[in-house]
Amino acid sequence: MTTASTTRPTTPALDDLVAAVRRVIDRRVDWARTAELVAEQLRAHLPGPDVLTPDQRRGDPDELAGHILHVEPDGAFSIVGLVCLPGQTTRIHDHITWCVVGVLAGTEHEELFDASLPRIGVRDNVAGEVGGFAPPGDIHRIGNETREPAISLHIYGTDITRVGSSVRRDYN
Repeated sequence: MTTASTTRPTTPALDDLVAAVRRVIDRRVDWARTAELVAEQLRAHLPGPDVLTPDQRRGDPDELAGHILHVEPDGAFSIVGLVCLPGQTTRIHDHITWCVVGVLAGTEHEELFDASLPRIGVRDNVAGEVGGFAPPGDIHRIGNETREPAISLHIYGTDITRVGSSVRRDYN
């Protein structure tokens, strides 16, 4: 997945989401509860796909395209817009921190795995759906099995620009 810094100035919708997530992070609860609370705020403040520029929404034909939209100054969280074109998929992976995802457009296909890697679940997340998780138990892969781009917003509990990726391990 490519990850590029944003070329878009903040928007009122993004500003509202950042403020809401900041309030949750300030509660200093465990990762699982943080993911739940951030998911509640993302549901309440889910922006449209126009939080990304038209150029960013086009995606990258070679790999999933991630666009960093916000990094909290203290590194507590980052917000990334992800564009997954038809046929694209991630590797099976887990994360270094909690993560919350909201689908802005299209359908994001997700497969869930247990620690020894048999698939334990599949779901198709459509525009408007929000979910979250925290390690352990976060082994998954996402992709796009439709003919339209899937655009989602990912909120990670770390400074993605400092660590380079939210992925802890690839399993394939």
